[in-house]
Amino acid sequence: MTHILAIDQGTTSSRAILFDGDMKIAGVAQEEFEQHYPASGWVEHDVSDLWSSVAATCRAVIEKTGVDARDIAAIGITNQRETVVVWDKETGQPIHKAIVWQDRRTSEICQKLKADGHEEMVTARTGLLLDPYFSGTKLKWLLENVDGARQKAQEGKLLFGTVDCFLIWKLTGGASHVTDATNAARTLLYDIRKGRWSSTICDLLGIPMEMLPEVKDCAADFGMTRPDLFGREIPILGVAGDQQAATVGQACFEPGMFKSTYGTGCFALLNTGDTPVDSKNRLLTTIAYQFDGKPTYALEGSIFVAGAVVQWLRDGLKIIREAKETQPLAESADPGQGVILVPAFVGLGAPYWNAECRGAIFGLTRNSGPAEFARAALEAVGYQTRDLLEAMQADWEAPGGATLRVDGGMSASDWAMQFLSDIIGAPVDRPAVLETTALGAAWLAGMRAGVYPDQAGFAKSWALERQFEPAMDDSHRAAKYDAWKKAVQATLSV
Repeated sequence: MTHILAIDQGTTSSRAILFDGDMKIAGVAQEEFEQHYPASGWVEHDVSDLWSSVAATCRAVIEKTGVDARDIAAIGITNQRETVVVWDKETGQPIHKAIVWQDRRTSEICQKLKADGHEEMVTARTGLLLDPYFSGTKLKWLLENVDGARQKAQEGKLLFGTVDCFLIWKLTGGASHVTDATNAARTLLYDIRKGRWSSTICDLLGIPMEMLPEVKDCAADFGMTRPDLFGREIPILGVAGDQQAATVGQACFEPGMFKSTYGTGCFALLNTGDTPVDSKNRLLTTIAYQFDGKPTYALEGSIFVAGAVVQWLRDGLKIIREAKETQPLAESADPGQGVILVPAFVGLGAPYWNAECRGAIFGLTRNSGPAEFARAALEAVGYQTRDLLEAMQADWEAPGGATLRVDGGMSASDWAMQFLSDIIGAPVDRPAVLETTALGAAWLAGMRAGVYPDQAGFAKSWALERQFEPAMDDSHRAAKYDAWKKAVQATLSV
């Protein structure tokens, strides 16, 4: 048994990737699913779409590659974090659509909790801020707004989970109600220092603790799949939230190493070792990974809109048909125009944490067109990344200088990565394997199964595809970033 099946359940699609015994990709299957926007700032997924797309892509990649299920040693799962699923313990039926991490419907709940003076306690325990981004207030909303939900939860008839937890429950036929420490750490309900669910916060939010899953290491026994799914039982041995899986996949195992993943959003994690660092710049303190019961911590900055801004160019403005068209458009943009896009479509994440502001465009002229919009969209990702890195460096100085490791769909754009290097004034390393999120999940499972090398061996296998070095002069960099900060302040003041 030399293959590992990685399930990568994302915000806009589910993918199944088979890795061979050398951690090389043997095959990929992907399926997009519908996004639901029932009200302004609300984002939902049909839970059946999450499960059916995962099951279909797993079967498809096995069939496509011709790999026998008996050759698959284990499954690793990585997932969109913070998204909430609540389902009936007996029937397995969700009580509502999944509320997605991007959803802002609990803004008022968060504001009231802040006004009542609870944020300091919540942050001290969880490392997180009182923001609609996280799972806890979404779960509170479901219990308060779905008929009969609170009573059923109190009677022990409902289960809560992030997407990984729900998938494991489905894959194991309801035998395992478990999650890993990295996903638990994103719920607003988990004490990252004590390594357990916080009864204080659960009481504050009115959440029965019986709903919550058991929390395990990232590499652990999460259960066996139903034999009818793939023709045999396969152990699930690795789980990590998508950004933590990417941190593992980038082999950021040493304190001071940091990575940035460009998917729907953008997420930068800085490894701070075995001590959680309290941010003074509204970053998040989180668990990067956990082995043998010992967590490694990280500072994290979250940008809500990165690749999603390219989707907006495609689906909203309809000025491109495919994401790859943004690069030639950006290259052809008029360099004399200073169009700046602040993509606060669902508010702004770190370090601003403003759920109420909305997107804005500055510097438009009669000559502004698709090329200028494309360039502004790609530049916005670079500007937001610099915001995160400056906040991280103010909180915790990385030893030995900084190089940013990047991954995710947008990292394939040479133009975007060169601008990123230019605007942060530091090297940007793009790995040979861009599928670092899935690779991280696969390595966790493969290492646990004895198929893949240990941590040190895996770190040695990391390979560079290209390094981007800053080519922009200091004065130009400073002028552009100053214009960005003014645009952000104008957006926040509306």
